[in-house]
Amino acid sequence: MQTGINMRKRMVFVFFILALGLVTVLLRLAWLQFVRGGDLQQKAVDNRLNIMPVAAQRGIIYDRNRHELAISVATDYIGAFPPEIRDSGRAEEIAAKLGAILGLPADKILAQITRNTGFEFIERQVEFAKAQQVKEVIKEAKLPGIEVVPESKRYYPNGPLAAHILGFAGIDNQGLEGLEAMYDGELAGEAGKIVIEFDALGHEIPRATHRYIPPRNGHSLVLTIDQTIQYIAERELDKIVASPTNPRKANIIVMDPRNGEILAMASRPAFDPNNFDKFPNDVWGNPLVRDAYEPGSAFKIITAAAALEEGVVKPDDRFYDPGYIKVGPDTIGCWLPGGHGSETFVEAVKNSCNPVFVQIALRLEEKEAGLFYDYIRAFGFGQTTGIDLTGEGTGLLIPANELKPINIATIGIGQGIAVTPLQLVTAVAAVANGGQLIRPHLVKEILDHKGDAIKKIEPEVVRRVIAPATARLLGEMLESVVSEGTGRSAYIPGYRVGGKTGTAQKAGPGGYMEGKYVASFIGFAPVNDPRLVVLVTIDEPQGYPYYGGTVAAPIFQQVASDALHYLKVPPQYDSRQQEQAEPPAPVTVPNVVGRDLAAARAELEKAGLAVRAEGSGGQVIAQVPGEGAVVPAGTHVIIYLQGDPARPQVPDIGGLRVTDAAAVLEAYNLGLVPEGTGQAASLEPAPGTTVTPGSKVKVKFFEPSREVLGP
Repeated sequence: MQTGINMRKRMVFVFFILALGLVTVLLRLAWLQFVRGGDLQQKAVDNRLNIMPVAAQRGIIYDRNRHELAISVATDYIGAFPPEIRDSGRAEEIAAKLGAILGLPADKILAQITRNTGFEFIERQVEFAKAQQVKEVIKEAKLPGIEVVPESKRYYPNGPLAAHILGFAGIDNQGLEGLEAMYDGELAGEAGKIVIEFDALGHEIPRATHRYIPPRNGHSLVLTIDQTIQYIAERELDKIVASPTNPRKANIIVMDPRNGEILAMASRPAFDPNNFDKFPNDVWGNPLVRDAYEPGSAFKIITAAAALEEGVVKPDDRFYDPGYIKVGPDTIGCWLPGGHGSETFVEAVKNSCNPVFVQIALRLEEKEAGLFYDYIRAFGFGQTTGIDLTGEGTGLLIPANELKPINIATIGIGQGIAVTPLQLVTAVAAVANGGQLIRPHLVKEILDHKGDAIKKIEPEVVRRVIAPATARLLGEMLESVVSEGTGRSAYIPGYRVGGKTGTAQKAGPGGYMEGKYVASFIGFAPVNDPRLVVLVTIDEPQGYPYYGGTVAAPIFQQVASDALHYLKVPPQYDSRQQEQAEPPAPVTVPNVVGRDLAAARAELEKAGLAVRAEGSGGQVIAQVPGEGAVVPAGTHVIIYLQGDPARPQVPDIGGLRVTDAAAVLEAYNLGLVPEGTGQAASLEPAPGTTVTPGSKVKVKFFEPSREVLGP
């Protein structure tokens, strides 16, 4: 009885074990079939199929008039199927034949074609002639596992033209910089493929179906850029770079203020996007949207706009400029030694008078704490503009909770704030168009592969910053800067031009850098119906003069004049008025050292220059500006007379830079003991004091942090 019970227990146990095993198998089968089935099936397909990619053709980039700026040209790549090559036993032969045609080391190719992979690129973007030779060798020698497959290569027909806008695409058809990167999703399209079937040993199956899945080509872009205006801007940059001015960098941006469209955006140094890897990568990015700089007096447009809008100043309000202004313990000097004296606000704008702009900036803060900063932010500073381009910067603003009166004062004249060129031109465009801040953009339309528009980019008004009446009044005031003030070199015969010069000393480690400036000019035309806003920035111009009015304004004049004529904007004056209104051409300063006062004065006045003589008697022993300087007609040339060499008098060198001051004192056989940097402000002994030859003169120079160098 007990034996039967034990037997039944054993049978139940065995049955349970078998049932458990069966359930486990069934569960495993269910897992493989229903959970992992799709994945395992795909792996089986992948083991049987090899895929060769077929790149899509990247979309074309056009300028606004459908001129091609970036296209894709047909080329080929050489691909290999290592399993088939290894099985053929001809790997070394194949490597040698391909190496001879492609100019590549055979051992490198051998390593590629014998890897434990399904597919390998041997060479990309192969020249047509070499690709044809490879095809012939494959056919004649019946080389297994080698294919020649079409692909495309990005090509920029105009070389460096607009390189900082377009950017470039890499070998795998991906955008890496500029618009190529920003709109990569639209331009790239969708890659196709060729599918080839192999057996378990890696042999291509004869008469197996080769599937070709065609690529879907990318969309094309129509830009706001005008190729002709872009060429004009780059032409002028090439001229300034090749001139004695030879700046470290130079930039021009041209915008239509009515809709925010960028018509040109040019920088030097540039690069050729067809060979971008041969240029240092720090020139690839676009400095007009990336780099920040202190704008100097050009920022006074924003200060004036805010003050007029808030009513803290009126055009006929009078001010007195003694040549400086005190803000607490600090002193801010005027760029003109001795100051401008009594003047209206209109005249202060025309003269680019620092003390007046300091006063109106402080008036804004007195009216309401933070009011000036509210306008600065409203004009778009301290934030990106939202332009459709990679790498945009925000500029630099002192945190609002750290602002002191001296900060408000210096920001009012364009120091202590850093802006990008794009921010500044966008803000001034708001003044030009009647007070609306419009988002800048570079793309007008996106086209499908048939050339039909699938998206149009409309102008976007961000906000209104000033009233139309304020904008109109400020535009007329800025017109006086060009017709009568510091921006005379920007005058365009037949057109009403408004604008502002700027000269700012560059900041560096530990403070401002002596002898390093950014000269700029920003303007728009015609004032009564603006079609263009143009900003020119010249970084570290060499030599003297280095002011925005003498270095940047003439470039503005050339770019804006040619662009207005190209756009067929009609002149507003007849030829007679044009001749009367046209300002004199710039003058090259002659050398008058060694001449007496009468002869020197006669030669300088004959050249169209004004004269200021220092000292009395004897010959001219020094002059500022020196021989060869190119300056606007009417510029004052200071000539220093020798007097009695045995009993020299300390010359008046007020307003001169350190290098000029040293040269003048050396001509009098006197030494310089400088204190600070900037412009000469005080001398010890005082000017006119009789001293002995070889004496030292202690000269105090204003720090640039408390002074704007020039208009």
